[in-house]
Amino acid sequence: MRTAYNRWKKSLLALLVGLAACSSPDQPTGTPTAQDVRIRYTARRVVLPDVPQRGRILDRHDSVLVATRPQFLLQLPGRPPLDTLALGLLLGWDSTTVRRRIAEALPYPAARPGYPVQLRLTKAEAERIRRDSSATVPRLTLTERQRRVYTTGAGAPVLGYLSAEAQPFFRQARRTGRGRFYRLRNGGVETYYNGLLNGHRGYLHPLLDAKGQQHGTWAKDTAFQQGQDLHLTLDAKLQAYAEKLLGGRKGYLVALDPRTGEILAYVSAPVYPAATLTAPDQAGVRAELLEHEDMPLLNRPAMLANPPGSVFKLVNAAVALQLGAISPATGFRCDQSLVSCVHDHPKPKSLTAGLKYSCNPYFYQVLRNVIDHVPDSLTQDTVAARHANLARWRRYARSFGLDSVLGADMPREAPGFLPTPAYYDKARRTRGWTYRSIYSLSIGQGEINLTGLQMANMAAIIANRGWYYPPHLVRGIGKNGPLPRFTVKRHTLIDSANFAALVPGMVAVLQRGGTADASSLADVGITVAGKTGTVENDEGDDHAAFVGFAPADNPKIAVAVYLENAGFGATAAAPCAVLVMEKYLRGSIAPKRKRWEKRIQNRARNGY
Repeated sequence: MRTAYNRWKKSLLALLVGLAACSSPDQPTGTPTAQDVRIRYTARRVVLPDVPQRGRILDRHDSVLVATRPQFLLQLPGRPPLDTLALGLLLGWDSTTVRRRIAEALPYPAARPGYPVQLRLTKAEAERIRRDSSATVPRLTLTERQRRVYTTGAGAPVLGYLSAEAQPFFRQARRTGRGRFYRLRNGGVETYYNGLLNGHRGYLHPLLDAKGQQHGTWAKDTAFQQGQDLHLTLDAKLQAYAEKLLGGRKGYLVALDPRTGEILAYVSAPVYPAATLTAPDQAGVRAELLEHEDMPLLNRPAMLANPPGSVFKLVNAAVALQLGAISPATGFRCDQSLVSCVHDHPKPKSLTAGLKYSCNPYFYQVLRNVIDHVPDSLTQDTVAARHANLARWRRYARSFGLDSVLGADMPREAPGFLPTPAYYDKARRTRGWTYRSIYSLSIGQGEINLTGLQMANMAAIIANRGWYYPPHLVRGIGKNGPLPRFTVKRHTLIDSANFAALVPGMVAVLQRGGTADASSLADVGITVAGKTGTVENDEGDDHAAFVGFAPADNPKIAVAVYLENAGFGATAAAPCAVLVMEKYLRGSIAPKRKRWEKRIQNRARNGY
């Protein structure tokens, strides 16, 4: 009985729906229902004719770095052999330049004869081809098309590439073991802000009857949006200068404005020209970069996390001060039975002296006071106390933005690492591990790993006495400011007074007797606060590190430098950092440091 009733109910419902459809007026009132759309109207999507122009990329001083412009490409004839002498005379190139440009365009040195080669030309060179090529060098083909054009060679990992123009690079990369890795991590702001740079066309969504008359819309119309310009935080001149200091060496340099989190310079070395990954005549250069043992295409400041070495003593000192494990006046004996100390120095009678001399035994004892402290309630359980203290240390250290991504505006960012009690339980295969088995944390070695962005941000936090804005590369999108998350101030768990207690020791590092006294800028009236680091490396020469900011009393720039296999932080990393500080704050380098500057740039060119 119930089955028959349900069948009758469905039939009646279908009849009512049909009657409603037949009785609908020709001109409907209000928004058409879904039934109306299905029975009486056709949904269309109309593309408006205007095509958005991709936005430009400009530096912090509004110098155009990347824009869509005409690019002139010269197709060389495959056979018979090209008269390179005549081509050079036509273009105004010497024979060395002709051979080099052709070699750079070939995907591998032994490319087959007749392999198609395209060369980028300037507008003036293109005009010479149009006037004289038929008689001088026949069968040359000149084309002009709109492409992304780089006006600077600096800032390759920041600027990145338009994916559609990087397809030849992707194809080359897929043939190497590192292909997928590089494809995902080199896009820069071109990839990260692609939608905003591209803009979008306008779309209408009309409902049309059989006569083509419109009856409302089936979706909200989309307004035409021109591509937005990106105004970077980068200082193009400072970026180019910093790249000259690192050149072919392995490492990174990150400079921030600590007051805003804006990245002033961002160098991943070895460096390469910004247009390399998309230029049609750079296949040979790309092949070398993909296979190079130093991995120049690795975006080091964001993706490579390394032990920070002695610069991490700043974090340990701040946490120890906050937890009451030490005071600024605390002194410790330089007891080398605990850990070796490479510096010959007086007894560090205070935190300032400990930082000035970078005394390893001093900071061994600083962190021991944190980890081995046993509250009265846990007198009988030192293992539980040690676990709780390490967890608490990690919680305070993580508030610096460590062991997590900072959220910078780039395609990929590594989180780094801070060990947990559970990590050591597993690694040591016992819950009963002791401080002696993890003391390397006290000098920034062992299991700690930080990225270059985190190192620079750490310096900015100390400069600000405990707060930071997330590091970012874009300060303006069109006529608007940066993405909202970059305007939210973040605070650490450390009191400002405890950060202030670090600064005298950091200033002393660059004064007489400090580990980096040779890098002082006192002669030009700039007081630098910094910390050197020399990172032990079992596989070769030690790595050199430095973090700092200037001026010490009113910081305007914070810098982190990390040079792989370069030795001491004081002699390798600190000079690069202070030169960038001086260049930014003064606009030039004092004559006293010109010879120093030239020596560093020569080493950078030679890659050591």
